[in-house]
Amino acid sequence: MKYKYVAMNARNQKKEGAIEAETQTQAVSILREKGLIVQDITEAANSDEPTSIWEMDLGGDIHTRKIPAKTLMMLFNQMAMMMKAGINLSLSMQILIDSEKDVTMKKIMRELNENLYNGFTLSQAMRNFKGFPDVYLSIIEAGEANGRLDEAFEQCTTICKKDMALSGKIRGAMSYPLFLVVLVIALVVILCGFVLPTFKDVYGSMGAELPGLTLALMAFSDALVNRWYIFVFVIVVVVVGVYTLNKNSAEFRMWFAKFLLKIPLVGPIVRQSSLARFCRIMSTLTDSGIPIHKSMGLARDAVTNLYVRDCIQYVLDDVQIGVTINEAMSKHSVFDPILVSMIRVGEESGMLGDSLYKMAELFESQSDESVQKLTDAMTPIMTVVIGIVVGTVVVAMIMPMFGVYSVVDANT
Repeated sequence: MKYKYVAMNARNQKKEGAIEAETQTQAVSILREKGLIVQDITEAANSDEPTSIWEMDLGGDIHTRKIPAKTLMMLFNQMAMMMKAGINLSLSMQILIDSEKDVTMKKIMRELNENLYNGFTLSQAMRNFKGFPDVYLSIIEAGEANGRLDEAFEQCTTICKKDMALSGKIRGAMSYPLFLVVLVIALVVILCGFVLPTFKDVYGSMGAELPGLTLALMAFSDALVNRWYIFVFVIVVVVVGVYTLNKNSAEFRMWFAKFLLKIPLVGPIVRQSSLARFCRIMSTLTDSGIPIHKSMGLARDAVTNLYVRDCIQYVLDDVQIGVTINEAMSKHSVFDPILVSMIRVGEESGMLGDSLYKMAELFESQSDESVQKLTDAMTPIMTVVIGIVVGTVVVAMIMPMFGVYSVVDANT
């Protein structure tokens, strides 16, 4: 017989699965030998009907699953609204479980709710899952300590929403230039792979003498048509090489992070978005009562650019030995003078969180402007590039015509 079971392991983590045994008692005994405490066990129903794809569990440990940012934002927002309405934490969680359609997320929330019944705090229960970032866990833990869990969920929602908006703008800014580059490459392939070979046959049949530019493009066209696999091989080698270096070499990752900051139009977006994320999270954490050192460490980990993150680490090291934040930041050019000045004002007035919040708003506004500048600049730049590519090919095709006319005149 096959039995479905729900059990807890030695680390108080919920496990679900199926087991083959002759009797239910034997199934319980087998599970106990594996160190599992059975909470529920039932005989598996035999059914030939396929499960809906939306209800299928794709397997894997739910404790290591990544939770999408949008799902986290919806979870925090709903919890904040229900707790502000006076609904207690456990009932709020049960309401979300009943309304959740995603199988994995429902399992996660069920385990969280069971741990709440077993005496765990919500932040302790969430730490069993890698899908909940430390930033949110620290805010929720602080909310539990000061009795304002509803405000903690609101702060988590704000951070999540701002982070999603910022990431979306960056992706949008980077995708447009990438699209134009792909367009240019496609244009070159079409012109050199399909158009030029036709003209080559025409000019060859007429016996015209081809100029150097045309010969060069014809040679490139021949290579593209007849030896296309070489181009594919080079592209694959470059992509795999960059991926391998990025994965295995810390020096390469740091070099690339610095290189991104130096690219015109792109560098300001990367730097401003990194500082905006740092200031936003740091502001929320300090206002929640989390110590400066811990707040800075968590905000540092949320920054994606490794060079900016490394500079923040140097600042944190100085702060831990008694240096003020503004003094430590003034040693690194990645931090704007206005940021250093505002943090100094915040430290001296005791309103560091407010100063960081204003700087987060400023950097987000600057990031929006930089994205718009990049978009505005890429259109004329790529228009010129496309014009040069097309113009070069057209000139290369027209120039041999003068040679054709000379051959025709000589023959007549």
